[in-house]
Amino acid sequence: MKIFVILSRVPYPLEKGDKLRAYHQLRELSSRHEIVLCCLSDSPVHPDARQKLGELCSEIHILPLQKWRICLNLLLCIFSRKPFQVMYFYQRKVHRAITALIAASKPDHIYCQLIRTAEYAKDEHGYPKTLDYQDAFSKGMERREEKARWPLKSIFAAERKRLIAYENIIFEYFEYKTIISDEDRRHIYHPERKDIAIITNGIDTVYFTPQAHVAKRCDVLFTGNMSYPPNIETAEYIILEVLPLLKKSKPGITITLAGSAPHRRVKQLENINGVTVTGWVDDIREVYASAKCFFAPMQSGTGLQNKLLEAMSMKLPCVASSLANRPLKAVDSESIIIADTPEGYAAAILSVLNDEKLAGEIGRSGRTFVKMNFSWAESVAQLSLLMQRG
Repeated sequence: MKIFVILSRVPYPLEKGDKLRAYHQLRELSSRHEIVLCCLSDSPVHPDARQKLGELCSEIHILPLQKWRICLNLLLCIFSRKPFQVMYFYQRKVHRAITALIAASKPDHIYCQLIRTAEYAKDEHGYPKTLDYQDAFSKGMERREEKARWPLKSIFAAERKRLIAYENIIFEYFEYKTIISDEDRRHIYHPERKDIAIITNGIDTVYFTPQAHVAKRCDVLFTGNMSYPPNIETAEYIILEVLPLLKKSKPGITITLAGSAPHRRVKQLENINGVTVTGWVDDIREVYASAKCFFAPMQSGTGLQNKLLEAMSMKLPCVASSLANRPLKAVDSESIIIADTPEGYAAAILSVLNDEKLAGEIGRSGRTFVKMNFSWAESVAQLSLLMQRG
């Protein structure tokens, strides 16, 4: 089967969740199907991207988004009912190019990742189509709205309403729909949302495997794209709310914040004693291996936290919020430790740091859990079967 894939970003390097999901789905799909890849791009393309993606796809088309057009679209969006992030990624010139590429390639199926790309394929009625919602964007916006102050609060409220409406409307244009978790599916407010197939993420447990030879250089670790608002908020929460409580019992405790493109708010946290901000790292496995405990007190955002899958796969004992664990469904105090207050987090982290036996048990159980429940091969096999219905 020939599949025409439309992505809102070039899926390399894998520093963001949507890129990681797209890359691994392409890798698995390419073993049984021909892939024609079409990516939008609003930033410079990594020099290795074409070579890496060329190993998976028969054709690669990278279509740049014009900056001035993005700005104009966002301005015009004031007079539109479409979400800002849909308008951000839509340009008519790009739409014409994609339409021509679809006509030339004559695919058996069209696959769109995220509602950001849906406008480019929704009217292609001659082909069966699948839309990957991935996350419930409207719920993520609602959580950001709850924490924001005016005027951002009113902007987020307006975007939330637009997203809810668009997530419902776009449902009708695609024969098949997918999403990352049951938790996210519950927040798509379409009467037939049960028809959305759950295609979870996976984890490469061979790649993310324990590295006992690496010295433990930090006590607590948090990773992620450090320019992403929920990760910025989480980093500040860790350092400003939880770290002071930890220092009461362990004055010399160290915390590492690792991930690409750290926002200035994240960089400022390095001024606090014991905090390290790494920025981009070439091999994130070394960072996981160097830590004693992984901490993910996510307060907002949606979807499955890939960072938790990676840390658990490397036998790193994890402390997380209920919100972060909902899509994961790990068992509290068995494969993970759950808390939801600064005091609860501090107590959980200290229990892991002070009890090597407990840390080892949680780490081993966590790796077993992800090996049993999160496989790219199995999740993409489900996606492949879904596409082959059309």
